Amino acid sequence: MQSNSCCSEKHGILIIIINGRMEPFATTILGPDKWSDNFPIANGPRQSPIDIVPGDASFDGGLKPLKLKYDPSTCLEILNNGHSFQVTFVDDTDSSTLTDGPISGIYRLKQFHFHWGASDDKGSEHTVAGTKYPAELHLVHWNTKYASFGEAASQPDGLAVVGVFLKIGAENANLQKVLDVFDIIRAKGKQTSFANFDPTTLLPGSLDYWTYDGSLTTPPLLESVTWIVCKEPISVSSGQMAKFRSLLFSAEGEPECCMVDNYRPPQPLKGRAVRASFK
Repeated sequence: MQSNSCCSEKHGILIIIINGRMEPFATTILGPDKWSDNFPIANGPRQSPIDIVPGDASFDGGLKPLKLKYDPSTCLEILNNGHSFQVTFVDDTDSSTLTDGPISGIYRLKQFHFHWGASDDKGSEHTVAGTKYPAELHLVHWNTKYASFGEAASQPDGLAVVGVFLKIGAENANLQKVLDVFDIIRAKGKQTSFANFDPTTLLPGSLDYWTYDGSLTTPPLLESVTWIVCKEPISVSSGQMAKFRSLLFSAEGEPECCMVDNYRPPQPLKGRAVRASFK
């Protein structure tokens, strides 16, 4: 349960790109419904997330299986950036990459993070036929045809994000390796080294996926993402979800504000095609 000492306002986080890293530069109680005031692209033609309706997704036999090649030695650090926690990777070589699937070329893994809710009945950004999951993992990759993550983030084919739903079930031992560090990074701005973690251990057994053209789900909401959303969720226990909610939006010395409901609701599809790699 959410601590009574934590504030309950929904936070909107503004993001800028600094040296290829997406960094929060302001926190406000204005939620996603107000983002369009400063970022008109919030009402653009390819905003994310969306509600995926399986019956409306078309099977595309030309979609290739995903190839995810991650080198645990590229795992660098874990930080609380004030809107989620983020595990970052060294991305100056093609050591940890995503290829094939719906994309062309080589995309390097930059970071992964999660979105979650204040309770187990909500938290994912994408939904499936209206069904919400308690959390969603995002593995963020950038297209190496561009010089840097920062450059790629503003290009229509610049980013590819693999989304994985979390579903309440058995405790996830691989996820626990991440959660065990949370006490060190509880407050905004805290970070610590996090070495030799293999993100493939967070992937589901089946890599069947839906794909569509979309955007970042936090400001600046750039429409540069090829979304790859896995059909099969991974498990997480209710106790592990409670650990997510122990993190804080707030920094040390500020009134404690629990990090919950850090997700954007589904956006209009606006005629976009959603394709499935499976029948």
